Amino acid sequence: MTAIKLDGEQLATKIKAQLQGRIDALRERGIVPGLGTVLVGDDGPSGNYVAMKHRDCEELGMVSHHEHLPADASQEEVNAVVDRLNAADDVHAYLMQYPFPGHLDYELALLRVDPAKDVDGLHPVNLGRLVQGVDAPLACTPAGIQALLVEYDIPIAGAHVVIVGRGLTIGRPLANLLALKRPNANAAVTVVHTGVADLGAYTREADILVAAAGFPHLVTPDMVRPGAAVVAAGVSFDGKKVVSDVAPEVEEVAGWLSPRIGGVGPMTRAMLMLNTVDAAERAAGVAS
Repeated sequence: MTAIKLDGEQLATKIKAQLQGRIDALRERGIVPGLGTVLVGDDGPSGNYVAMKHRDCEELGMVSHHEHLPADASQEEVNAVVDRLNAADDVHAYLMQYPFPGHLDYELALLRVDPAKDVDGLHPVNLGRLVQGVDAPLACTPAGIQALLVEYDIPIAGAHVVIVGRGLTIGRPLANLLALKRPNANAAVTVVHTGVADLGAYTREADILVAAAGFPHLVTPDMVRPGAAVVAAGVSFDGKKVVSDVAPEVEEVAGWLSPRIGGVGPMTRAMLMLNTVDAAERAAGVAS
C-alpha cells in the first residue's frame, strides 16, 4: 500500500482562487483586505514564515503591513504596536508571530488584540466561541486540516480522530473543531501526548491520526492502523532542515498521508488569507 498524498499545496491554490472573487468584490467597494504581522526579534523560521504570508497577500492583491521589533523590545513597545493595529482601518486582521523573546509576555499581548482582528483565532474570546460552537475566526492550522480531510472525502462524522499533541495552536482547537455537532465534524476525538505510557496503543485505534507534537519521526509505521488517514501537522528542526512528526515509512501503511512539505503548511497560510478576507467583509458589513 502507498498512501494517497494529501496535497495541501494544490488545495491552497484552489482556495486562494476562490477568494479572488471576494477580494475583487471588496476592491470594487474601495476596500482592500489588509493583513498585519508582528515579529519580535530575528528568529529565522519565524521570519521566513512571515515573508511567505506577505507573498500570499501580494499574490492575491491584498495589502500587508509588517511591524518588526528588535529582540530587546519592551512589553510597552509591543503593546503600542498592538494598539496601533487595533485602531488601523486598513488592517482588517493581524497576528503576532510566536515565539516571542523570553522576557516578553505573549499571552498579555494576545489579550490586548481586538478579537475581531485575531487572524489566528487564538484569542480567548474566539477559542471560547469555538468551544460554544459559535461562529468566530478559526485557528488556521486546525481549519486547514479539516478542509484537507474534506477535500479528499475522508469521513469525519463518526470517525475516531486521535490527535497527538495538546498545544494551543493545533491540538486543543482541532479537538474542539472536529468534535462539534456540525457538517464535516461530529467525530469522536481523543487527545494524547508524548508522556503517555504506550502512545501506539492510542494511535493504532485512529481512523484519522493527527501528529502535532513537534517531535521528530514520533509516529512510526507500527503505530498506524493500516488504511488510516495520517496528517503530519507537527515539525521540528534539525539545523535548518524541517523534520516531520511522521516517519517517511508511514507512507507504506497509511491510506492517506500529508507530506512534510506541501501538506499542512500551505493550508495554514490559505486559512490565514481566508480569515483576513472574512474580517474585511465583516468590517464592511458584507455577508460572505
